[in-house]
Amino acid sequence: MPKPNEFILASGSPRRSELLAADGWRFQVIVAGVEECTGGVSPVELVRTNALRKAGEVATQHPNSLVLGADTTVALGESILNKPADHREARQMLHRLSGKEHVVHTAFVLLYKAGGLEELEVISNRVSFRQFNEDTIEAYLQNVHTLDKAGGYAIQEHGDLIIESYEQPRSNIIGLPIEAVGARLKAHGFERLFRQANKISVSPSARGFL
Repeated sequence: MPKPNEFILASGSPRRSELLAADGWRFQVIVAGVEECTGGVSPVELVRTNALRKAGEVATQHPNSLVLGADTTVALGESILNKPADHREARQMLHRLSGKEHVVHTAFVLLYKAGGLEELEVISNRVSFRQFNEDTIEAYLQNVHTLDKAGGYAIQEHGDLIIESYEQPRSNIIGLPIEAVGARLKAHGFERLFRQANKISVSPSARGFL
């Protein structure tokens, strides 16, 4: 396989950038200009479709680059809770999630067209919310910008207010399962190209609430 000339994250999510950078990867960000699927399919199929669309659009423009695309959603049963349109919808989502268990699904795709590489993986975690009242919801909304987050919440921002327990990896709930992503990148030898030498990885799942 010829070596890719750069590593691109096809996502504007600051959380995905932070996870990649904290794990020592060198990359640039190019946000895919695609229309995302928002429903009409299962939660797993939704994240698969969107991750492929994002990575595919950027990889078509940069065939000699390694491209990482990802998508995350929250599923309450078969109901899909994507990013809320406004604070009213964010408040409704938190009401629905209160006292219940839901599942966070994140799909990630590695595409390298010139090298014939296409890999997709979906990681899922169960998350249980505390039973909370309107005061807690208001306090959470005042302290966390929720409109760019699936399900209207972020585990790494005041998660102790609303979250009772969760399955690992925590990074998947944040938006990118960095442990699985890193393992696939290393398996293909990309660590030598795009990762800082002698980097000691600190898993976000091992940290407390950020």
